[in-house]
Amino acid sequence: MAIYRAHVLVCRGTGCTASGAPSVMKAFKDELVKKGLDREVMLVETGCHGMCEMGPVVVVYPEGAFYCRVMPEDVPEIVEEHLYKGRIVQRLLYTVPQDMEKVPYYKDIPFYSKQHRIVLSNCGYIDPEKIEEYIARDGYIALGKALLEMTPEEVLDQVKKSGLRGRGGAGFPTGLKWEFARKAPGNKKYVICNADEGDPGAFMDRSTLEGDPHSVIEGMALGAYAIGADEGYIYCRAEYPLAIKRLRIAIAQAEEMGLLGDNIMGTNFSFHLHLKEGAGAFVCGEETALMASIEGRRGMPRPRPPFPAQHGLWGKPTNINNVETWANVPKIILNGADWFASMGTEKSKGTKIFALTGKITNTGLIEVPMGITIREIIYELGGGILNGKEFKAVQIGGPSGGCLTKEHLDLPIDYESLTSAGAIMGSGGLVVMDEDTCMVDVARFFLEFTQRESCGKCVPCREGTKQMLLMLEKICKGEGTLEDLSKLEELAYMVKETSLCGLGQTAPNPVITTIRYFRDEYLAHIEEKRCPAKVCPALIKYVVDPDKCRKCGLCARNCPVKCISGDRQTPYFIDQEKCIKCGTCMQVCPFGVIAKV
Repeated sequence: MAIYRAHVLVCRGTGCTASGAPSVMKAFKDELVKKGLDREVMLVETGCHGMCEMGPVVVVYPEGAFYCRVMPEDVPEIVEEHLYKGRIVQRLLYTVPQDMEKVPYYKDIPFYSKQHRIVLSNCGYIDPEKIEEYIARDGYIALGKALLEMTPEEVLDQVKKSGLRGRGGAGFPTGLKWEFARKAPGNKKYVICNADEGDPGAFMDRSTLEGDPHSVIEGMALGAYAIGADEGYIYCRAEYPLAIKRLRIAIAQAEEMGLLGDNIMGTNFSFHLHLKEGAGAFVCGEETALMASIEGRRGMPRPRPPFPAQHGLWGKPTNINNVETWANVPKIILNGADWFASMGTEKSKGTKIFALTGKITNTGLIEVPMGITIREIIYELGGGILNGKEFKAVQIGGPSGGCLTKEHLDLPIDYESLTSAGAIMGSGGLVVMDEDTCMVDVARFFLEFTQRESCGKCVPCREGTKQMLLMLEKICKGEGTLEDLSKLEELAYMVKETSLCGLGQTAPNPVITTIRYFRDEYLAHIEEKRCPAKVCPALIKYVVDPDKCRKCGLCARNCPVKCISGDRQTPYFIDQEKCIKCGTCMQVCPFGVIAKV
């Protein structure tokens, strides 16, 4: 067995892959061979490191040097200077935006300072396509411990005592949910992993499956053992090709090693796992719609009760949890319920993964203890608002979540606190907005998404969200009235209270919270026919200052609809009737004489 003096870990998550990681990987292979270092330095493809904004990311061990935005042309320098001469390449290190200080080591980067990685502990450290690397980091030890030393009741008891709650949105106690399925009568039972992550800007489940698929498989096997199931499904949307590829590899490897299939580890416990690709319907994230899709029917929710624990997949007792919930289970069984319960708050234990996106310096994936404040996430981990702008709001919980304001920056992130503020934990999307964001337009954007994704089965969701969207569009155009605002608010609560499933019940949240916290912006659109953030196209226009125009013609040449006229003698002028409000003219003007008003 070869012994390597250094390991080069190249992130091959979706983000870094899109930024050019495959070319970086090839450049390393070629350069290591060229320098004769291929037998001294191991090259490893890993999952997501979390700092997606900085990709492609390369980490060199044993030092733990963190290189960001690495291009193929940078590779010879890293090999020559770092791997051959032992000198860290300073220019490729992460730079702290506040003081422009270079940080050489992974562990010292502020982005990771307050993170506590449990689910993501292997992501970025192991090759997700090699089961041996997962096993080397205590993988499948929890399954062995459960099958050989614990009864199903003891496994269930540990999960209950841990305080783990479902990470898919509702936050229902996981152990209690398992108990319902275990106590349900019937010889045939199922477990399902809900990996149908459909929120705009969310990539928590995707990154976990891409970077550490075996943690989810092991968690599902433990859950199946606890409730008495012998078969399971991972329902993953087809838009996640890399996650699906790595899941297929992981399932095959686990089967080959006897960790899935019949008589696992020589016991009488058998568990068979299947992968089902979803077609990308947001509504299939709802558990009854998801089961309908697995069964080959159209993904539409049904009334509950009966709940899946009593009448689930093909009428059998079924337990459904999302990716993050399942991935927590092996760590709980391995380390004990008290270990997990020691993290977080009184009612929200453990950690939570968030996809940090929007107008923030460090976009990416974070895992933090429950109870951390929004301020800590945005300003300490996220590096503050992009381009020094003012923080305005954060949308938490995806399109079904709510918008919170500056007043909520010190709000602890846990299930109860977020609910009291009008938001939800959701699956973990966190979209940060700055001063240039129109909150009416934000509500319109998210409602447009949920209205489009409605299955149409129940009238409140099908018709209610449509009428709400029409009202928001009127307001954004400056055509709304105070009566529209009153009706919009009334309809939002009606849809929330009467819709059949969670999608309809939470779809009005962005509308309710933006009216609650940003009513003045709605009134500006209605009474003053003005968009304070200068975002809504019908309420803005681009104008050229004729006294300052240099008559260069750049604006006219770049205008996509040719609505700008002028020449070397005459200042340029924008025809407002033809203008589509794209803003290209203002972007290309080198003299700053075009304004948005």
